[in-house]
Amino acid sequence: MNYPEHIWHNGQVKPWAEATVHVMAHGLHYGSSVFEGIRSYATPQGQAIFRLTDHLQRLYASARIYDMPVPYDIEALAKGCRDVIRANGLERAYLRPIAYRGLGGFGLSAETPVDVAIAAWHMGPYLGPDVLEAGIDACVSSWQRFAPNTIPAGAKAGGNYLSGQLVAREARRLGFGEGIALASTGLLSEGAGENLFLVFKGALHTTPVSAALLNGITRDSIMVLAREAGLEVVERDMPREYLYLCDELFMCGTAAEITPIRSVDGRPVGTGKPGPVTRRIQDLFFGLFDGATPDKHGWLEKV
Repeated sequence: MNYPEHIWHNGQVKPWAEATVHVMAHGLHYGSSVFEGIRSYATPQGQAIFRLTDHLQRLYASARIYDMPVPYDIEALAKGCRDVIRANGLERAYLRPIAYRGLGGFGLSAETPVDVAIAAWHMGPYLGPDVLEAGIDACVSSWQRFAPNTIPAGAKAGGNYLSGQLVAREARRLGFGEGIALASTGLLSEGAGENLFLVFKGALHTTPVSAALLNGITRDSIMVLAREAGLEVVERDMPREYLYLCDELFMCGTAAEITPIRSVDGRPVGTGKPGPVTRRIQDLFFGLFDGATPDKHGWLEKV
């Protein structure tokens, strides 16, 4: 891993190696952190961060769920995102803002300071080279998502991703590109860190937020773009077997972007290749960054 030279930490850009955390920090022991993943892209008008404000608003919402006061306002973090991109000389970037309970008391409910950092680095396709074109092979994980009223799936919190680690590492161990998790109901939830879209007869079907999933910003973007393009979008509960019956299937997220799934549990999805609706959604989404898709909603925020 080639680490970037600079990072934004507690209000200032500093050398990467100087952004340290004590080994007894609350966040390390109890997973008490909230974070975001955000991408910036090169556009004809210059580099732009995709839905920066929406991502940061979700960061504050996640912190509010966990009663974690963030000691900077949203404008300061937005500026920090831009500053760390510039400091590292990145033409496009993956941004990781994180707020976490730092060193203080040692109990679960201990009062501690809340520290904030923003990292930025270059990231290609998250699930591997060529996956956006060729797709991946996925499996249904033996690990289920947490039940309602246990851990809030609507918060993008560090501790939540222990579940995703189990799903992802099991999939890799078994030779798959990614895992798909079921909810505690036995119905479809999402991928290890991505939302799901299934295609039936040209319509997009996606699992609802009640299925123990994070309401992804890329997910929301796809739903908006698809409806504007005249495609039907349906949010509904779906059983596992629909993964084997759908015409097309893809995952989406800031890191994964729009990744086609060509097989599940060794069974081909549709023709076993990314289908026309998936390709249409990719064109609409990536068209935001080359100008082919108009930015009607102000989603591109200049660096």
